[in-house]
Amino acid sequence: MAGKSKILFIGGTGYIGKFIVEASAKAGHNTFVFVRKSTLSDPTKTKLIDTFKSLGVTFLHGDLYDHESLVKAIKQVDVVISTVGHALLADQVNIITAIKEAGNVKRFFPSEFGNDVDRVHAVEPAKTAYNVKAQFRRLVEAEGIPFTFNFFFSGYFLRNLAQSGPVGPPKDEVVILGDGNTFATTVFTKEEDIATYTIKTVDDPKTLNKFLYIKPPHNIITLNELVSLWEKKTGKNLERIYVPEEQVLKNIQEAPVPLKVLLSICHTAFVKGDHTNFEIDSSFGVEASEVYPDVKYTPVDEILNQYV
Repeated sequence: MAGKSKILFIGGTGYIGKFIVEASAKAGHNTFVFVRKSTLSDPTKTKLIDTFKSLGVTFLHGDLYDHESLVKAIKQVDVVISTVGHALLADQVNIITAIKEAGNVKRFFPSEFGNDVDRVHAVEPAKTAYNVKAQFRRLVEAEGIPFTFNFFFSGYFLRNLAQSGPVGPPKDEVVILGDGNTFATTVFTKEEDIATYTIKTVDDPKTLNKFLYIKPPHNIITLNELVSLWEKKTGKNLERIYVPEEQVLKNIQEAPVPLKVLLSICHTAFVKGDHTNFEIDSSFGVEASEVYPDVKYTPVDEILNQYV
């Protein structure tokens, strides 16, 4: 572990956090997870906690709203990675305050996983959520905290071919927001690969104060191409139901929460194509698979196999 940064995770037992914690430990970093004591005794977290323990992860007790415990934890590491959930995004200001007081952090990864909020065409309620992220990003920059912002779209949406309702893959018909064409190209990346790329950046000067876009070429696909690929794997054609943008917007307005939130996120991704409708300039960002060609990521074609 000599020469490798010590990493603290805040939100490390959450959906994406658990993958990055595991990648950190397996990569040889001294890995710390900041948790409430109640989390360690939560029966739904037992298996995950045991996995972390087997990997040598150290648990530091505290709370996002307990400044003293935050500072104490941060002083033990070099890098802080936040993977807190949507509801806690604005409260990450507590982490900034603690980082400033601790004075030893070499890099901070805010919970920025998702769209690049400076380059989206979002409607409410996603617009408000993205604005919270944008405001927090400006705060990190203004405070002069060394950072890396990560952007990706996880393979989570592949399990149901990007449907907003069903948990599993559709059997007879598939709903496609927009026209599913090349403009709305989407990037789906396996969570383990997202974690690998994230940890690769921790001690890499090329990604310091930069945006890391995780857009491997074999994971960039339109919804029409995704459905065709699925049909080829299953040998069964699906009826494609296209929802024009005007109707998508109407559906967002009429939908209850949390469907309203999900639809507004899908609108920016699948209708507006906000994952791929801009060029990555070296002045502000890098693309993960270009910077780390040694990472053998899982193409969409292979990810889909587990759902067939």
